[in-house]
Formats: sequence, structure tokens, C-alpha cells
Amino acid sequence: MHPILAKRRRLGLYLLLWVPVAGLLATLLAAAGGLPAGAAAALGFSLAASYAFVCLGIWYPCRVLPLTPAQLPRAVASHALGALFSSSIWVAGGALAAALLSRSFGPRDADALYGTQAPILFAVGVLLYLLATAVHYLVLALAESRAAERRALELRALAREAELRALRAQIDPHFLFNSLNSISALTAADPPAARAMCLKLSEFLRATLLLGARERIPLADELALVDSFLAVEKTRFGPRLAVEEEIEETARRCLVPPLLLQPLVENAIRHGIAHLIEGGAIRLAAAVEGGRLRLVVENPADPERARARTPGVGLENVRARLTTLYGPAARFTAAERAGGFRVEISLPAQAEGSHP
Repeated sequence: MHPILAKRRRLGLYLLLWVPVAGLLATLLAAAGGLPAGAAAALGFSLAASYAFVCLGIWYPCRVLPLTPAQLPRAVASHALGALFSSSIWVAGGALAAALLSRSFGPRDADALYGTQAPILFAVGVLLYLLATAVHYLVLALAESRAAERRALELRALAREAELRALRAQIDPHFLFNSLNSISALTAADPPAARAMCLKLSEFLRATLLLGARERIPLADELALVDSFLAVEKTRFGPRLAVEEEIEETARRCLVPPLLLQPLVENAIRHGIAHLIEGGAIRLAAAVEGGRLRLVVENPADPERARARTPGVGLENVRARLTTLYGPAARFTAAERAGGFRVEISLPAQAEGSHP
């Protein structure tokens, strides 16, 4: 359907744009043709109204004949013939209207006076037709541009979703592999602890399935996931693993991607606590500062191993997810600090229920 005819408001605005054209036609007929003001106004507005609807029909040949190199000659010829034919019919219709006006209301010579301006009206009709054609092509180009932008946005959204799913798919098997290794190590040395670890692992995986499908979750829910994960690991490490939390209440309500902290805590245990005989404490901190959420994960580590090892899968996944979700608005740093390892994340603070 024609975009102007699709909505009454558009049609009203379109007809309003033809009012100045009607005034110009009336002025032409009155000043150059010698018609009285009333008769000139009646003919001018009737001519403008009729040609306004003629020009609406240009939409359809413009859609069929795009201005591509292959179609350009055909389009120019078709619109030129259309302009000549439409203007001829328009001028002839005006002559009929002038004759009816002359016989019904006067003046008696209205049709003759109109005839003197027929060549000028014909030229005006051709120009109006070509102008309307240009406007229709402009509208089509804008519509195509918006459609292309919409398709590009949809493709980017699909690509981002696919990338996030791929990254998340790497996280789950990575954690599960490490957990099963831990259970395997306990089955011979401490079967009851292995059974307890299996139960805690199932609870953690159930919570992961419930929250992992969401794009954002409150930090409080993410911390609950971390606590569930740590319950699994404490079964293995016992008193060697301690946790210190410094979480602001405001930060708990901020939204974060699910499984954001769990890979970092897992990394802290695997590459830090696990290689220290005396174990150590993992420090978790969260605060809102200047409209940004700052998250910190710190752990003690063997300095020699910290310098020798390369970034793990967990760190790279977190970095990639933040880049995909937030772009340059998120910052991620990971570095060795005074016999330990520190990961810091900074991202826009968005509370649940607010708009980004």
C-alpha cells in the first residue's frame, strides 16, 4: 500500500503541501489569464487537488523501475512519457472544469481565458510530475536505507547472541571438567566428601541453568552462584580455602552478566590457592563509584607460577564477554600484585528495573 495512503495524518499533510501549489495556479490564472479571483481560485484549487492524486500514482512505477544503471534508461523514458500523458490529461480536465464553470457560474469566457494559459499549465504539470517522481524516489531510498539499517542491527544482534552462546558454552564444560577432576581425587581418599561434593555440584549446576539463560542478573544472584561454587570447592580444600567479601548493598542490586565472577573465582583457586601449601583467602569486593560498578577478585599466588603462566580460559572468556556486551564502556584488568593476583572489572552500573 502507498505509504501516504496508509495513514490519514500523512494524507492530510500531503494535501496541505499542495495548498501553495493551488495558490500559485490561482495567481497564474488570475494575473496572466485574466480570470476573476473567485473563478481563478476555484480552478486553481480543483487543478491542484486532482493533480495531487495523480502524482500519488507515481509511487508504483518508481517501485517497479529502480534507478539502477540497468534500469535507468527505461525509467527515464517511462517517467518522461508519464509526465507528458498525465499533464495532457490534467490540462484537458482543467479545460472541462473551466467550461462547466463558464456555463454554470460565470464568467462566460472562463473557458477561453483558461485556454490562453493551457501551454503554461502543461509545462507546470510536467514539472510537478517530475518533482513528484524525484520525491518518490527519495522516499523509497530513505525507506530502503532504514530497512538496511534494521537488517544490519538484527544481524549484529544475532552475531552478538551467537558469540555469547559460544563463550558461555566454553565456560560450563571448563568448570565441569575441573569439578569432576576434584571429585575423582576425593573418591579414593574421602568418599563421603566426594558424595557431598556431587550434591553441591548438582545444586550449583541447577542454579546455573536457571540463571544462565538470562542476559543480566542482579549481582546478589551472581554472588549466590559463587557461594554455591565455593561450597563445592571447600569440600575439596577444607580450611585451606577462605573467602573475604566486601560488597556494598547498592552494588548487590546492579545487573551483571551471569557467570561473570565464577570463572574468576575458579581461576583464583586453580592457579592460586591450589598451589599454596597453606592455602589462602580469596577477596571479593564490589562497589558503585561515579555511576560505575567496580568488581575486584584477589587471591594469593606463588610468584614464580604467576609470572610463568599464560592467561587462562576463564579470564579470556570474561574479557571477551564484557567486550561483546559493553564494548569500550567496560574495563577489564588482570595483573600480579605483591605475591598475589588481582582482577578488576569496571562497567556501567545499572540497577534491576532501570533502562540502560
